[in-house]
Amino acid sequence: MNRYCAFLAVLLTLWLQAITAWGADTDAPAISYFTDKQRGWFWYEVQPELVVKKQTVTSPKPKPVTPADNIKVQPKPPTMTPAEPPPLTSAWLRKNMETYLNKAIDEPTHENVAAFYYLQRVMMDKAERFTHSARYVVMSDPQLDETVRRPVATYAVNEANHQSSMMADKALKDIAGLAGILFFFRSDCRYCHVQAPILNMLANAYGFNLYPVSLDGLPMPNGLFGNFKTDQGQAALLGVEQTPALFLMKPPRQIVPLSQGVLSLEELTSRILLAAKESGWLDASQYQTTQGIRSTPMLLPATGSISASTAQEPLALIQALQHSAQIGGMP
Repeated sequence: MNRYCAFLAVLLTLWLQAITAWGADTDAPAISYFTDKQRGWFWYEVQPELVVKKQTVTSPKPKPVTPADNIKVQPKPPTMTPAEPPPLTSAWLRKNMETYLNKAIDEPTHENVAAFYYLQRVMMDKAERFTHSARYVVMSDPQLDETVRRPVATYAVNEANHQSSMMADKALKDIAGLAGILFFFRSDCRYCHVQAPILNMLANAYGFNLYPVSLDGLPMPNGLFGNFKTDQGQAALLGVEQTPALFLMKPPRQIVPLSQGVLSLEELTSRILLAAKESGWLDASQYQTTQGIRSTPMLLPATGSISASTAQEPLALIQALQHSAQIGGMP
């Protein structure tokens, strides 16, 4: 009986140790019953739940957006090689003639030199063909023929000059009836001294009234224009910087500058006619006649009146320019 009880006690001890080892934390060392006897005998004991450590997943920080990230790289367009002009055209010759010349100079073989001169002959023949065609086109169209406006034959040029001189004399006399010459001078100005006799000739030939004004208040040493007036600020108002200074003056308020320097009689009358034409005192067709040029319609189309498509078609372009000349009329 005692042996049986001892066997039972040993079996019970082994069984309790097994239960204790099974319930303990796998990570903690086993606790012996003899060191933990205050807990007593427990047939059933609630084991603590296993705590599963959560792994914190850190997401990568977003990359800061820079202005360069928003710029889309555009693909480079393919480079277009310009088409080679057809051989022996004017464009081809302009592009290649120098190459052939340089080759003939650097390597003056018979073939290189002959090739250059043959190309030069092609250019000359093209130019001759263009010249003949251009002469025929110009002679058949009065709007292109310059001999209509101004003859080139000697006898015709002499007649044109005679007619223009007569018309200029008449126009200058008409202008003299409307305007006079304002003349600013200084007594010590040598150029004023030589300009004064020419002004006298102008007054005697066409009847211009002269209005001399002295800037220094002194008369001319040659005794001309003794009836002068002293400047009272008029020169400054008109922007006079050099003498002699000439102005075309039409009462009551129109004053047109002619020069601030010495003029010959021919240049002076020419400027008077131009100033009168620009001021509206002389008709444009009359002015053309005084220049020995016949009045013809001018090819001056208004800006934007000819479209780009019209400019690409030779016949349409010619018709548009002819139409603008008829509308524009005389210069």
